[in-house]
Amino acid sequence: MRIDGNRLHDRATELVLAYYAAFNRGDRGAMLALLDDGVEHDLNQGARETGREAFAAFMARMDRCYREQLRDIVVMATADGARAAAEYVVDGEYLADDEGLPPARGQRYSLPGGAFFDIRDGRIARVSNYYNLQDWLAQVR
Repeated sequence: MRIDGNRLHDRATELVLAYYAAFNRGDRGAMLALLDDGVEHDLNQGARETGREAFAAFMARMDRCYREQLRDIVVMATADGARAAAEYVVDGEYLADDEGLPPARGQRYSLPGGAFFDIRDGRIARVSNYYNLQDWLAQVR
């Protein structure tokens, strides 16, 4: 039983690492392929969006407004592989005005972030992202 649990844990960890590797490459198609059709996406301090299509629209907005790379990624997963969490540092550049946020002037930022994942049938079924918005705002003002 423990061997199966380790395998499930490893698969969950590999899935999340593949998701972030695709993010860092800018390969949105590969990211979307790792998501469940009904993926639930909890935006930092925002609403929940549902579905791969909504996630693709979110990523298109992000790509228009920001250039980001994640580093120092650490992934933890439950033994049954059903849930995972990640911690990382976001290094970015604010490229274009995003709704409700200060004007973009190419400001650079670096801040810690994290995410929680539900995993179902080998795909990411939920992503909940968190970072300190006040820290980000202080860096881009």
